Amino acid sequence: MIATLRQPNCKVLKMFKPVFRSVPKSITQRYGPPRPGLLRINLPALGLAALGWLAGTVAPALSHEFWIEPEKYQVNSGATLKAGLRNGQMYKGARLPYFDHRIQRFETVHQGQVTPYRGRMGDMPALVLEDLPPGLLIALHETTPDLVTYDSWQEFAEFAAHQGLGDPGPMHRQRGLPAFGFGESYSRHTKMLVAVGHGEGADRAFGLETEFVALQNPYTEAGLQAQTNSTAPATASGSDSALVPLSLLLLYRGVPRVAAQVEIFARAPDGAVSRSLAQTDDAGLVHLRLHRQHSYLANAVVLRPLEGDPKAVWQTLWASITFALPE
Repeated sequence: MIATLRQPNCKVLKMFKPVFRSVPKSITQRYGPPRPGLLRINLPALGLAALGWLAGTVAPALSHEFWIEPEKYQVNSGATLKAGLRNGQMYKGARLPYFDHRIQRFETVHQGQVTPYRGRMGDMPALVLEDLPPGLLIALHETTPDLVTYDSWQEFAEFAAHQGLGDPGPMHRQRGLPAFGFGESYSRHTKMLVAVGHGEGADRAFGLETEFVALQNPYTEAGLQAQTNSTAPATASGSDSALVPLSLLLLYRGVPRVAAQVEIFARAPDGAVSRSLAQTDDAGLVHLRLHRQHSYLANAVVLRPLEGDPKAVWQTLWASITFALPE
């Protein structure tokens, strides 16, 4: 059911006011309610979205990844691809709706063509593509900045340690900032790789403020044999000779990030998820050895001081990429 709304306080949105009030402030700031104006809203999905917010609440001090997850990482040519925006921990999380005012950039890349994507307000899944030709399909998504406020220094320090960001304490004190009640602005910069038909193609840098680039195509044997011009040993996710080598390049403003922590989440066919850590080398690369029939989420965070914002004194940028290895 699609409704066209010209005022945000119409009867339809009034139905959702009790739900919005029950959602923590940081979540409602991130995903709704919709802005005023002429809106096309998928009402059934919007109701499910509200439930998703309640199920996906994450304490600010903890790691909370954001990624694009398809229903299938491999689809036939001519088929429909459905993929959801997700927020959670350990490669498990709530599926989030399409809200255009929370999106800075949303594009698909297929057969060399970069195409802006626009869905309907409240759509879940947020990405639906039909009648796809064969090749490697890449989805790019960047969010608008949002805010989280820390009630204690310990919360922020634990978050920084978990993400391998070092000790921000000395700089925080040098800047004369308070030990609690300060804000962090954060944004998401995520990518998804899916095979359509033969799945041939290659990933590359697309100018996200921070992003991963897969140097091999995980869906084709020829792609997996692509060279990285590096003899560094593989790290993370195991050392068994049956594992598949794959390298990721981590960029920040187009420049390789050196000595940066990368989280690798692996989901097995039975749904079990494991987490391992890697660190980028002098070329900004992590060299992984991965299991077939598993899907993967890589995550890395940039932390930088923020000046001139009335609410936030730190800023984080979250890079992530999802893909799978077939049999």
